[in-house]
Amino acid sequence: MNHVRQLKRRLLLLVSALTVLISISVGMRADTGTCNGASITLPFTDVQASNIFFCSIAEAYFSGLTNGTSATTYSPTQPVPREQMAAFVTRTMDQSLKRGNRRAALKQWWTPTEPGALRAVTFNPGSILHDIVCDGEDLWVSDESGVVFRVRASDGKLLGTWTGATGARDLIAAAGRIFVAASSGTTTPGKIYVINPEAAPGAVTVFENDIGANPYEITFDGANLWTTNLSGSISRVNVGTGIDSTFTSGFDNPVNIFWDGTSLWVFDGQLKRVDTTNASVLQTIAISGGTMQFDGTNLWLSDYNADSIYIVRATGGLRGTVMATLTGNGLFNPLGMAFDGERMLVCNVGGSVSLFKAADFTPLGNVSTGALSDSRYACSDGVNFWVIRYGKRDIVRF
Repeated sequence: MNHVRQLKRRLLLLVSALTVLISISVGMRADTGTCNGASITLPFTDVQASNIFFCSIAEAYFSGLTNGTSATTYSPTQPVPREQMAAFVTRTMDQSLKRGNRRAALKQWWTPTEPGALRAVTFNPGSILHDIVCDGEDLWVSDESGVVFRVRASDGKLLGTWTGATGARDLIAAAGRIFVAASSGTTTPGKIYVINPEAAPGAVTVFENDIGANPYEITFDGANLWTTNLSGSISRVNVGTGIDSTFTSGFDNPVNIFWDGTSLWVFDGQLKRVDTTNASVLQTIAISGGTMQFDGTNLWLSDYNADSIYIVRATGGLRGTVMATLTGNGLFNPLGMAFDGERMLVCNVGGSVSLFKAADFTPLGNVSTGALSDSRYACSDGVNFWVIRYGKRDIVRF
């Protein structure tokens, strides 16, 4: 009788153990859930379909933002250290930039690696090309002889030629127009010309004929055009009223100017942040440099003489801090730069371009633009970079 009782007791214990093991094994299986009408199976045994974040975890896993804590676990309730959070954030940013740009939509995942992959648009043999911008659809190229060219970005076809922009230098596409800063000499007042893209090609129109002497670069702050003038001043012209002012105080030989959406920056032997109400200097950063570009957070300054790029924080509490100095990656007499939302391209006067990942400054390689090409300025049309080859008097699609 006792023997029978012992057998029954052992049988009950065995059944209980099997029940526990079965329930554990069920809980340890990868689960399948429904996300937006689709059946989704995750490899993680600790993420059940009943978890309200099941679909979010699935998206993060399948898009490559997370691999889990092991091949079969996600550890959904564990805290995330700051170092791991940095990995999550940077992966998310990288993926959104790669998958959300126009190159991805057009299946253009490549980057040219040799001069033969570049396609040139040639202008008049005597042209001295100075600047290139994109208005969102077409390219505009200035020629110091007084000509401005319009080029279709999709195929490089020359669409029109505007004349009369004597001394044309820097360009900007703003307020539905193309503005051209032009110099008439080192002591003669400079001019700004304007082109209406809706009108037929012809002569440019004078927008302002009395700004500081020898203007070089131009930018726009949403209301005013600003130019640096090599004579030792900067000028401001309101695009609505045409009222202009020229400021000399605080400036010696300003060369480059850029509006980053919040601040006006001028390079004048040093980097200066300028008040747009009265052109007073608000901040000075003692670095060398020259041509500027902005990636949404940082200013990039090319230093022609030092073969380097300086990265300066343009926003937030670290504004004005030099974040990094880039060298190598083929940088040689760097000058103009262009940003496509993901990559920064730097033109090297020696005849090449250098690419960097803007998010973390990773070098992405250097490509020759051909013998005697003298690469100087560039822009992006959202799909391709376009580079002025000063020595060859043409532009190339990169």
